[in-house]
Amino acid sequence: MSQQPDRTTHGAAPPALDDPGLRADCANCFGLCCVALTFSASADFPVDKAAGEPCSHLRTDFRCSVHRELRPRGYQGCTVYDCFGAGQKISRITYAGQDWRQAPHTADEMFALLPVVRQLQELLRYLTEALTLEPARALHGELRAALAEIEQLTLADPATLLALDVGARRAAVNPLLLRTSELVRAQVKGRKKNRRGADLFGARLKGADLRGADLRGAYLIAADLRGADLRLADLIGADLRDTDLRGADLTGSIFLVQPQVNAARGDTDTRLPPALVRPAHW
Repeated sequence: MSQQPDRTTHGAAPPALDDPGLRADCANCFGLCCVALTFSASADFPVDKAAGEPCSHLRTDFRCSVHRELRPRGYQGCTVYDCFGAGQKISRITYAGQDWRQAPHTADEMFALLPVVRQLQELLRYLTEALTLEPARALHGELRAALAEIEQLTLADPATLLALDVGARRAAVNPLLLRTSELVRAQVKGRKKNRRGADLFGARLKGADLRGADLRGAYLIAADLRGADLRLADLIGADLRDTDLRGADLTGSIFLVQPQVNAARGDTDTRLPPALVRPAHW
């Protein structure tokens, strides 16, 4: 079984946001998202697929036979999804490299673990980012402790993980992330906009000044944010499907993750935090 780095050492440098363990690594995964997840014929998928049923494009080596043509073929949902490293952790650590084809009796359990470990890995991603934020230095001790606890949970045995109340773990970490957000956004002087959980579906926000705004969980589906200033805004959980981010400035925005960016529309003038990759379809 692979050994994971110890991130709890006192005084150690904070983990990096480009840690490959926090990104999907399909080459080291048993195609779990291509089997475990449900597809529904829609704008995101061209066909229906039940949970536990392998996608028809999944090859015997667990790679996708149409990976380079996903969007033209209607598999936009696949280009948006990211497991935050859960797939390879389950495949290579939890099951020590034994895949569900070699051991069919593990298949259902392995597939059921994906959404559980994915949520834990997402929490690791947020905690890792929080540890890179200088304004939140006073919270780094608590953040490190929370990160160590969540990381140990991701390495637990299947029975422990499947019995885990992930919602309770998220609720326990959330206040710490909120305090981090407040410290970071305090760098923006004056009153900041609070749009937490707001329904901004299709909102016309072109050129809006949203510096330091609280957009946690906001519904920004198909909103027009062209040229908007989103520096130091908190975007955790914001729904950015088809959000127009062309020319928008997201420099320093916090808790923005790759799946959100992948779901949005942008261009070469969209400014992203350095840890995120500009999607090929932009």
